[in-house]
This record gives sequence, structure tokens and C-alpha cells, in this order.
Amino acid sequence: MITERKKVIVTGGGHGIGKEIATSFARQNAAVLIADRDAKAGYETAAAINSTGSQAHFCLTDISEPTGVIKMIEEAVILLGGIDILVNNAGFGIWKHPGSLSVEEWDSVINTNLRGTFLCSREAARVMKQNGGGCIINIASTRAFMSEPSSEAYAASKGGIVALTHALAASLAPDNIRVNCISPGWIETGDYSKLRNIDHSQHFSGRVGKPSDIADACLFLAGNGFINGENIIIDGGMTKKMIYEP
Repeated sequence: MITERKKVIVTGGGHGIGKEIATSFARQNAAVLIADRDAKAGYETAAAINSTGSQAHFCLTDISEPTGVIKMIEEAVILLGGIDILVNNAGFGIWKHPGSLSVEEWDSVINTNLRGTFLCSREAARVMKQNGGGCIINIASTRAFMSEPSSEAYAASKGGIVALTHALAASLAPDNIRVNCISPGWIETGDYSKLRNIDHSQHFSGRVGKPSDIADACLFLAGNGFINGENIIIDGGMTKKMIYEP
């Protein structure tokens, strides 16, 4: 666990997994900057955190754009006083057969998920280096290792994030910056009560994942100074379950 006040950026922190990550760091007395391109969700999440007495700010950001990322980092330095931890959570997918997926759609997924992760890491690392080090946590997906049809752009972006993680870990090690990755499986961000028994039974752990499962792992990685360049799959064992089709 984190034992001192940290300055944290969470991209895509307005909703879903990112919201839980931002809230969990705030509970650990971290000052949090939420970056999202959904202004309503971002402001609401920051307000909810602030209502508990913790410190949170929102920055409207499109992480696929270099100028937007630079502005976000500048705001983080001003509002938080620096950057200790960056969680690259923002991302989305377009589910289309590769025969009908346009180049523009492909680029939009890759540019947000993969290029955005690189841009945020690059700019945050500049600040971390000046401050003596830091921690970057990338959110990939089990889709980097297994697929369903029509997931090409998303799978490619998440596979790239896993590879980018160990490359950045090697490059940034001299600056005392650790880089790790989490690959979530099925994490339900909607109404958990509507899940069926068959949904839960697909997991060795006996249930579908929750955003808190990923947030807890982020806290763990942020607090463990020895883990570096690693990817942790958090899927309740789902990707290890052998399935025989009748």
C-alpha cells in the first residue's frame, strides 16, 4: 500500500475502471488528476472524490493528440505539484470484421490506445525524471493474448501496450521510473446484478471481475518498488480455462 501522499494521473478516469482507480488512489490520500475526453463524467468523478475530503482535478484531454497530452502534463504539474504515478487507462474498441474496418477506424483505436499510452508515458517521464523517479501503470487487456472475431484493432493496440511496457521499463530504468502493465479480463462496469450464473462460472474464481479488482492491483504495483517490466493478467483464471465445444 501507499504510505505517503502521491501525485497521480489517471487517464480515462471519468468512468468504469478508470473511475475506480482514481477513487482508490484518492482513498490512499493521493492527489489525483483525472484526464478524460468525457467532460461530464470527468467533472462528476472529480467532484465525488472532492466531496470526501480528498483532492481531485479534471482535465479535458484527448490522449491521441500530442498537444493535448502536453497540456495535461503541464496542468498536472501546476495542480498537483508534480507526477509520481501515471495510470494509462484510457482506451476504446471498434468491433468490426476486418473486411469492413476502415483505415480511419483502425487509426482511431491505435492512436488512442497505443499512441496515447506512449505519448502520456513520454511526457510524464520527463517530469518524473526531474523529480527523482516514478511509476507508470499501463492497462492492456487479455485481448492481447486471445481473441474473438472482429477485434483486430483493439487486440493489436493492447498487444502493443504489453510490448511497449517492457520496452519503456528498459529505457526508463536509469531514471528510476518503473513501468508495469495490467491485462484485465472480463471486468463488469455496468449492472453487476444482471450477470448470470453462466457468466460467473466461466471463471476459476467463481465470479466476473469488478473495477475494484483492477484498482487494487494498481495500488499494489504503485507500492511495490521491485516489480518492473511486468504484465499481470487479472481475469479470475478465465484465460486459463480449457473449453471444449460440443
